[in-house]
Amino acid sequence: MEHDPLSSTDSKIDNAELALLDRYWRAANYLSVGQIYLLDNPLLREPLQPQHIKPRLLGHWGTTPGLNFIYAHLNRIIRARALDIIYVCGPGHGGPGIVANTYLEGTYSEVYPDISEDIDGMRKLFRQFSFPGGIPSHVAPETPGSIHEGGELGYALVHAYGAAFDNPDLIVACVVGDGEAETGPLAASWQSNKFLNPARDGAVLPILHLNGYKIANPTVLGRDSDEDLRHLFLGYGYEPYFVEGSDPTEMHRTMATTFDTVFDRIRTIQQEARSGKGQSGMPRWPMIVMRSPKGWTGPKEVDGLKVEGFWRSHQVPVSNCRGDDGHRRILEDWMRSYRPDELFDASGRLQPELRALTATGNKRMSASPHANGGLLRKELVVPSIRDYEVKMISRGEPEVQATAVLGNYLRDTLKLNDATANFRIFGPDETASNRLGAVFEVTDRVWMEEIKPYDVGLGSDGRVMEVLSEHLCQGWLEGYLLTGRHGFFSCYEAFIHIVDSMFNQHAKWLKVTRDLEWRKPISSLNYLLTSHVWRQDHNGFSHQDPGFVDHVVNKKADIVRVYFPPDANTLLWVGDHCLRTYDRVNVIVAGKQPEPLWLSMDEAIRHCEAGAGAWEWAGNDDNVLSPDVVMACAGDVPTLETMAAVDLLRELVPDLRIRVVNVVDLMTLQSKEQHPHGFTDEEFDRLFTVDRPVIFAFHGYPYLIHRLTYRRTNHRNIHVRGYIEEGTTTTPFDMTVLNELDRFHLAIEAIERIPGLKDKAAAALDKLRAKLVEHHAYVREYGEDMPEVRDWKWKR
Repeated sequence: MEHDPLSSTDSKIDNAELALLDRYWRAANYLSVGQIYLLDNPLLREPLQPQHIKPRLLGHWGTTPGLNFIYAHLNRIIRARALDIIYVCGPGHGGPGIVANTYLEGTYSEVYPDISEDIDGMRKLFRQFSFPGGIPSHVAPETPGSIHEGGELGYALVHAYGAAFDNPDLIVACVVGDGEAETGPLAASWQSNKFLNPARDGAVLPILHLNGYKIANPTVLGRDSDEDLRHLFLGYGYEPYFVEGSDPTEMHRTMATTFDTVFDRIRTIQQEARSGKGQSGMPRWPMIVMRSPKGWTGPKEVDGLKVEGFWRSHQVPVSNCRGDDGHRRILEDWMRSYRPDELFDASGRLQPELRALTATGNKRMSASPHANGGLLRKELVVPSIRDYEVKMISRGEPEVQATAVLGNYLRDTLKLNDATANFRIFGPDETASNRLGAVFEVTDRVWMEEIKPYDVGLGSDGRVMEVLSEHLCQGWLEGYLLTGRHGFFSCYEAFIHIVDSMFNQHAKWLKVTRDLEWRKPISSLNYLLTSHVWRQDHNGFSHQDPGFVDHVVNKKADIVRVYFPPDANTLLWVGDHCLRTYDRVNVIVAGKQPEPLWLSMDEAIRHCEAGAGAWEWAGNDDNVLSPDVVMACAGDVPTLETMAAVDLLRELVPDLRIRVVNVVDLMTLQSKEQHPHGFTDEEFDRLFTVDRPVIFAFHGYPYLIHRLTYRRTNHRNIHVRGYIEEGTTTTPFDMTVLNELDRFHLAIEAIERIPGLKDKAAAALDKLRAKLVEHHAYVREYGEDMPEVRDWKWKR
């Protein structure tokens, strides 16, 4: 159903309440301007002087008054209806407005007692903003009530939906900036309404805040007509309402009327769905398009140039208030236009009739426990990994799909947590492809649109979130975790790079929250990267990139973990461990194709708890004598190739003393001083020796191993083979040969690196090189790997 802008005659709000709302809005605007500009004289009790102005003016004014306007009206709705609402601020650089509102609600002073509700506290509030030792200019972890980092342009709406899933009593008001609306992830995020079930989930109220301009240009949607926008959002499946204008009185009345209407509509949708009386399928949720001038209520012009309603108001509208008397007068007139003496009493506290407009206790958006998810987090109930152990027949037997085994574990984790509904699996249309299909024995994929009779595995009550957008999967999961729940994200390894920036911001968020005592720990963000670089038989070079882990290990050591389980039993331990952790980003890399089983469950547990270790059964150095060479590996395919190389070396050079080292937890390679999982120098030297060649077969780019071990005693003797950006659509073994990670290259490298052995083992080298020639001819003749490679088994 279509809606024209609502007229002012329909509102249930009286003029007295409108006047109070306007005063509250003025208070938020005043505090916002003060944060950008002032070091002192917070209530203008004397004329502004140069020393009252910050030497460096940093912040963003343009979007802020609109954000404050929306916040004030949400407070009215919360008070009137006793709702649980959180505020997701897409225009993150509207930080001064959100901070101002949390201060007006009293939450800021509760969280930061030094920022008191008086003149001295207001002075400190202003001084700290975008100031050394203070707070950022955008909405950040330090901002009470926030679950969305202001630097994450494009992800506000998807975070909002993630927060609403399995949160039936929560409404997420999400303000989308019109600059942000131009991004690809945000454009896709509008589709999230197809995955929101009104019977069991909360609601999201998107508010598209159009003020027409971004940093230096008009915005695309800001220039669209109402008719075009109406068609756009009707097409997305929403019911759009329009609130437009610049006159505060009319805008207050129209927004109040619109909020009454849309919150009635949300309540009706949920009541009908939960009573079973509504229509099945996807409802048409309301959303709001709000047009207001950029820099609303600020200076109209500065130096004869248009400011309000134009991009010049985006950041600091009046830029030289310290050095230019005219600019300083403009600032003072601007701030006095809000009439601060009507807003704050003599001590600097908000006037009581205005404080009464805010919600109280945990109903305040800045104090909602949903925006501090650790307060609500319940431990995930997980089964025992021993129930899923793959029994070993012999070393390397059987060959199993490790991720399929993990899928059985995840299936039962879903069952055990069905009553609490606090665990979901996320992935871009690849859950079954990644061999996690066992989960569909107990749940469906979430789907709110039409379901055809022949569709399989779709349902409104599903616990698996699939959409062909890594951005949406990541954003939904982040919102879900930040509001106190648990999740798991599986993805093709090459395409996880799509969310590099989102991972980056989430890791930064976790790092900052470690120092905020009031922010309680949230569940870890767990990635499973599969369909990996070494098994892209049909997708080819475009799908071959193991570099996400390089990006991950740039983050603070206490935040990130990277695991390379070599088989199914170790993957079970790693998956179980990661789901039990909090305040981490865990990256697990494991293939979905059948691979040998190397360890029993007892061995896997000991090995994973250590993080890395020598496989005494695979080597022949008896772990007493110093070996001639260390054959090290990290990753399932590198482990297979290393084991085959060891087999060849023991056959061709039987007197060679070999130690086999497998690394599960990549961060053990760093020193203890660099990472909490790192080995001490003594532990590392015992395992890798201090002077013997180490041939390291690594899943990813070789440089990463050198980066992690460059401080180690024996680093000069560590020779890494990994992915060197060679690939195509070819056989699995040929991929390793192209990148010189195969068993023949590894064995050749070992012989050539051991002092004095190269000449003695010349015949062995000839045989190994001949095998590479034979392989090259065979694979190009027959299109598959040589039988001796395909059928190789560990027999020692």
